[in-house]
Amino acid sequence: MRSPRSVVLITVDCFRADHAGFLGYPHPTTPFLDSLAEGSVVFSNAIAAGAPTYFSFPAVMASRYPLGLGRDVVGLAPGEPTIASTLHEAGHATAAFLAANPYLSPHFGYDAGFNLFKDFLDTGTDPLSGESDGDNNAKAPSRWNQRLAKASHALGPLGSLYDELYFQYCQRLGSSFALSFDQLRRFPAADMVVDHARDWLTGIAGQPFFLWLHMMDPHSPYYPRQEALELMGVGSLDATRARYLNSYWNRGDLGAQRLQRHRAEVVALYDAGIRWVDGQVARLVETLRELGLWENSVMALTGDHGEEFLDHGGRYHPPSRVAEELVRVPLLLHAPGLTQAGIVTAPFSLLHLAPTLLDLAEVPIPGSFQGRSCSELLRTGKNWESDAVVECVAGCTNPFVQENRLQARVLAVRETRYKMVFDFNSATEQLFDLNADSAELQALPLAAEKAVRRRLLDRARQHLSDALRSRDADCRLAARLRDLRLEWSSPTVRKSA
Repeated sequence: MRSPRSVVLITVDCFRADHAGFLGYPHPTTPFLDSLAEGSVVFSNAIAAGAPTYFSFPAVMASRYPLGLGRDVVGLAPGEPTIASTLHEAGHATAAFLAANPYLSPHFGYDAGFNLFKDFLDTGTDPLSGESDGDNNAKAPSRWNQRLAKASHALGPLGSLYDELYFQYCQRLGSSFALSFDQLRRFPAADMVVDHARDWLTGIAGQPFFLWLHMMDPHSPYYPRQEALELMGVGSLDATRARYLNSYWNRGDLGAQRLQRHRAEVVALYDAGIRWVDGQVARLVETLRELGLWENSVMALTGDHGEEFLDHGGRYHPPSRVAEELVRVPLLLHAPGLTQAGIVTAPFSLLHLAPTLLDLAEVPIPGSFQGRSCSELLRTGKNWESDAVVECVAGCTNPFVQENRLQARVLAVRETRYKMVFDFNSATEQLFDLNADSAELQALPLAAEKAVRRRLLDRARQHLSDALRSRDADCRLAARLRDLRLEWSSPTVRKSA
């Protein structure tokens, strides 16, 4: 009798698809994953169900659309079936090692189903604090400086001059303190996460398992391991320069044109984060092979969402946008019996990932999962045909604040060729032909492709109707009660991840 299969899920924060070598990126960000892709299934149009993290992971872990329990519910509901709870009930040992993303914490229900859950958030610090106001290497402006800034901005061009002088002053003040990449980094690096995972794996010999790792190395502020920069051929970028670049990139007083001058160096820091993850995944796979676990394991690696580098004039990953650089992520799937290795080009929502992994592990899929498994199609080599729906709340940059969750929705329907974006706040729609305009720089005229518009509009209406009809009232109530208890006990304000 064949032993039960184990499942390894690796999620990488901010990993956009077009920065993976196995999806055509020309820089050496993923040499190990490129080699692994040769014997795996690669989904070239994997689409996150939402962005950022808190709108992405309900689909990844519970195969549920992010707003499925209502816009005011963030995360997983108490008692909601997930891939972790399902495998735990099937007899798998379960562990999660997550690199200090506060939105993947017990606060939002992500510890459910795990024998061991380590989120590295027990240090007493908030790794996302300061993300919006920057690494500007100085304290908040004094009252005198605030008055001077106000007076300068009242005089037109002098305001910009003041902003520049004050920023440079902050940089000179900050540069007087010599700090290393390790001191500047806000999150545990991928090697620390993998070290814990390897230790855990050596202690569960003989048991089927579910292992979830979440890496934050490509997340801003971009402070990769120095070794990763050297592997990428940009070892001359030192910690002092990286600090300046992160501070400059985070400035709110500059437009895209001025930010563009440092874009290449910022992207180099981001790419080095991906390269470090790649090397640590190699270490993990080596451990699985040494322990005799690899041949009976299903492994998936994906991103929770992407990252913008002025593609549409913006930075980071705000929930107000659903452009390709933010929602198209890499997805690599390796499993026993998948002899039809290759590339799936049709859109594949991460909503379908958990049921596919359970199916490949030969574990029954919960009835509450909204996605469907593609494992049989992968085994037989048949074509996957589907669209992908993306949704988020445009103004929800801080889900710890309840009022932020109730702002207007942004929704997109993504087919292979066409993508339609609906902005509920402005009551506008945009249709893009991705074959002719893969960068989504110019929406089609309103009079163009009326049949396509009608089809995608009907699909959006169907999605909203299905979401309301299938809403689990018990899960919604449990999630709201949890939020109320947490709000009463420890009100917290954090930044967007």
